[in-house]
Amino acid sequence: MKFGVAFANTVTFTTGKGAATLAKAAEAAGFESLWTVEHILYPEGYESTYPYAPDGKMPGSGDSPIPDPLIWLAYVAANTTTLKVATGISLLPERHPVMYAKEVATLDSMSNGRLMLGIGIGWLREEFDALDVPWEGRTRRTEEYADVMRELWKADGVSYNGEFINFENISSNPKPTNGSVPIHIGGHSEAAAKRAGRMGDGFFPAKGNMAELIDIAKQTAADAGRDPEAIDMTGVHPGIFGADPAAAVEEATSWGVDRLVVPAFMFIGDTEQKMADFAAKVIAA
Repeated sequence: MKFGVAFANTVTFTTGKGAATLAKAAEAAGFESLWTVEHILYPEGYESTYPYAPDGKMPGSGDSPIPDPLIWLAYVAANTTTLKVATGISLLPERHPVMYAKEVATLDSMSNGRLMLGIGIGWLREEFDALDVPWEGRTRRTEEYADVMRELWKADGVSYNGEFINFENISSNPKPTNGSVPIHIGGHSEAAAKRAGRMGDGFFPAKGNMAELIDIAKQTAADAGRDPEAIDMTGVHPGIFGADPAAAVEEATSWGVDRLVVPAFMFIGDTEQKMADFAAKVIAA
């Protein structure tokens, strides 16, 4: 089992000092990865429903910093040597894939292949409206954008003719260190699970029935002629901070989870010691 820290670019870790403290402590404790969240902007008074809180509102407020994931992760990568850096998730349909392919590949190349790109279709319609990005069709847009980036990463002189993106004979460099950047599909719906099975290098359902969603992703992969076991599964388990974390890890393993993530806010204040304690109780075992 691998262990990651989610919501990493929030709370006290939004500053350079905070990011470096979290990253160095995580690497020393044996965590495998840090995962960021993303919102380009905060629409005051939004009416869209945040799917990960009972009241339908995301934590924080408009004045709560949410650093840009790639810039924050670049700072983290520069302060570590082996820790993987990941977006969890990036709102891909809000970004132009040709520009984003360049930015993502640059970070991956400079971190020696440590980047994982988690992507999602988004839930905050008001954000899309403010960015003048169509809300409708965002699922198709997301899948096409991922395809565009992969094409630009694997070759030069690329041409593309899609529903949203069209270009002829272009090259984008540097390339990712390992030929591509792993794309992890975020989302807790059956549609997200099937998307992961069809096209994902990984799947990250942040809530829901983990076993069922992972089964759907794997079955979809098999139906598409892909290796289901090659999909890197990231999940959560509420028992990880309980009295018997080993049992939680064992159960998550039975679901097909390859990586468990825990929230960064668990390590606010005396971060190094809290991470060392978690490592001794959970990771070492």
